[in-house]
Amino acid sequence: MRFYTAAGLVNDLLEAQQNHTLSKLEQQLTKLNLLILDELSYLTFARSSAELLFQILSSRNERGSVIITTNLEFSRWTEIFGDPMLTAAIVDRMTHRSHIVDTNGPSYRLRQRIAAIGQFGGETPDNSGDQEV
Repeated sequence: MRFYTAAGLVNDLLEAQQNHTLSKLEQQLTKLNLLILDELSYLTFARSSAELLFQILSSRNERGSVIITTNLEFSRWTEIFGDPMLTAAIVDRMTHRSHIVDTNGPSYRLRQRIAAIGQFGGETPDNSGDQEV
């Protein structure tokens, strides 16, 4: 099992490509039982980066499990990968024989913040007792 942010994996792939160790990294990633790819929706990838990521996801297709977290629906993945054909190929591989878990709902971070504010009587821990002069 290996956890990456999407940006972290792409950076490692680019570095391996520059160091001529990309095939070794690809083999390592292909052998994993589970690859977790977090925060796929926050960055737009250059074509070469998107192609490297596609290569990894494609090589893992039906060989090992992949978990991807994103806050974008598939129809907006072109914003990440740029090329509609490449995006369609990635979505096709990621949705074939997959389980899609939609966790749309209230943010747990917001819920925790609201609870913290409630514990301090409407004041946040950062400003409780502080007064402006």
